[in-house]
Amino acid sequence: MQRIYIDNSVLGGYFDDEFEKDTKLFFQRIFKNEFEVYISEISEIELLPAPQFVKDLLQKIPIECLHRLEFTKEAQELAQHYLQEKILGPASLNDAYHIAIATVHRIDVLVSWNVKHIVNLDKILLFNAVNMKHGYPPIDVRAPKELIRYED
Repeated sequence: MQRIYIDNSVLGGYFDDEFEKDTKLFFQRIFKNEFEVYISEISEIELLPAPQFVKDLLQKIPIECLHRLEFTKEAQELAQHYLQEKILGPASLNDAYHIAIATVHRIDVLVSWNVKHIVNLDKILLFNAVNMKHGYPPIDVRAPKELIRYED
């Protein structure tokens, strides 16, 4: 089963006019247990000020396929490398943390709607250059719409 890390833009996208349709189609696969879904401590902290309905969506993910990743020193260090290489600025530190956590834990795909800082080919290439420089595999980064199953 594919291991995916979702950031909070995916949860919020479920309720956003622009992203709702594709996000709900993606979540159909999650609700059918088609993925091992991972979040992190960073996700939980970011969710604290979120509306209750966004928090409730996380609770609807089947418990047997929802997992929490630790925010390790190793992930902190990798995120700092992203900042040192100026892939992201200090204001986007949590985005760097999400990518580093998923990379360090060798997640198959990081799923996000954040096209400015995460789901951006130029940035993905830079993240992966840093990952390989420091002995990590490349991370696959996709928008939820790329994980929708389209029946022929």
